[in-house]
Amino acid sequence: MQPLKIYNTLSREKELFTPIHENHVGLYVCGPTVYNYVHLGNLRTFTSFDILNRYLLHIGYKVRYVRNITDVGHLVGDGDEGEDKIGKMAKLEKLEPMEIVHRFTQDFHQVLEKFNVLPPSIEPTATGHIVEQIETTKSLIEKGLAYESNGSVYFDIETYNKNGGNYGHLSGRVIEDLLTETRDLDGVGEKRNPLDFALWKKAAPEHIMRWPSPWGEGFPGWHLECTCMSHKYLGDTFDIHGGGMDLKFPHHECEIAQAKAAYDRAPVRYWMHTNMLTVNGQKMSKSLGNSFLPSELFAGSHALLEQAYSPMTVRFFMLQSQYRSTLDFSNDALKAAQKGYKKIANGLRIIKKLVYPTDTIANPDTAQEKEISDAIQGCYDGMNDDLNTAVAIAHLFTLLKKINSLYTGGLAFESISAETFSNLQRSYTSILEDVLGIKEEVPAEMNGLTDELLQLYKGFKESRQYDKVDEIRGAFKSAGLLIKDMKNAIDWGYEE
Repeated sequence: MQPLKIYNTLSREKELFTPIHENHVGLYVCGPTVYNYVHLGNLRTFTSFDILNRYLLHIGYKVRYVRNITDVGHLVGDGDEGEDKIGKMAKLEKLEPMEIVHRFTQDFHQVLEKFNVLPPSIEPTATGHIVEQIETTKSLIEKGLAYESNGSVYFDIETYNKNGGNYGHLSGRVIEDLLTETRDLDGVGEKRNPLDFALWKKAAPEHIMRWPSPWGEGFPGWHLECTCMSHKYLGDTFDIHGGGMDLKFPHHECEIAQAKAAYDRAPVRYWMHTNMLTVNGQKMSKSLGNSFLPSELFAGSHALLEQAYSPMTVRFFMLQSQYRSTLDFSNDALKAAQKGYKKIANGLRIIKKLVYPTDTIANPDTAQEKEISDAIQGCYDGMNDDLNTAVAIAHLFTLLKKINSLYTGGLAFESISAETFSNLQRSYTSILEDVLGIKEEVPAEMNGLTDELLQLYKGFKESRQYDKVDEIRGAFKSAGLLIKDMKNAIDWGYEE
């Protein structure tokens, strides 16, 4: 098996993954700002890093996965001026900010659970680490890399770069260009340099969320929380930091500068970023009317959706593209993913029930055994090539053909050894469930549909015994189902 390689945004290359501590991985992913419902862009990011977490666990690593909750400091517009996103929503809803935080944190967890995303090892909040953020700010002032101005504290980019820093390297930005872009921004008046960013902001009289500090009442800057929390739980330098590509600048760029300045070393070895979502080739945006929530996908309630799509269908759809590629939502693509998911989930149901006959006298077909072995290897090669789930899924479909052939008798059990069958069964199940997080998802209308009934239908179809229609109808009635549900059974892959 080839070793795991990860594309490192910092080096712009795929690099061999080597953890700092043998068999242990420190992983930090920027979590949501909980002022609204989780959107699909968030969902793709968290699903992608769920795959990373799952795969690292699968290949034997112990993973400390830290994913934060931003519940203060993220201002409208992502800059250093304006209203706190959570505070703004609290005013609109006439609620306490922590009521907003609680509501949307719960929604976030519920949505991720539907998508079968594993919870992180630690889920710290920004408000739970105010002390650490104040202490880090004080340290940066003492080092001459931050300064107080009118009750706010800013990170000094010019001094940082003069002392060997390289602000802009992660995102590929040039300082001179950034200065031109930021020349006319609001709030520059109390900064020494327009690029300087807030570590601590003075709270205006109308600002709801505020804490006492050595510089007066205020709140932490958005970027500081991740530096403080990742350092607290993962150390001065840890293995992997992830997030959406929209966070490369300024958020992750600022994280690197803060951490290097505070702890005198680079904070992260591998930076990973997921790509954006589009809808029918256009950027997903509320202003274009093409942005929809997970709940709208499940219900099919958005004007752009022709039908509802289940959580596993959407998860399977997302995994058909490698995390660094653009992912385009369309009804045709989602319908194709639905068909693919049903087939591969049906294979999961079948392989779990198949048993290698004990009385089989094996006469292995070398070509058949090699095809199975190569497909299993192909799944791992795809995952080891920067988590290329699309390649892994393609090889799973090769294995699915073998599973279906064994089930229907097209491939005789004696054509493969018991060891090869065991490897096929174990690999298909573990890669699909443990690594890709795909599980069998039975629609509500299928509840009560028994295997006996399904076998009855299968036998009826194969023998063309149309006089058995009444018997089929009676069996459905006994199961509390309507005859129209037979089509659903076929659609969901319960019939070979």
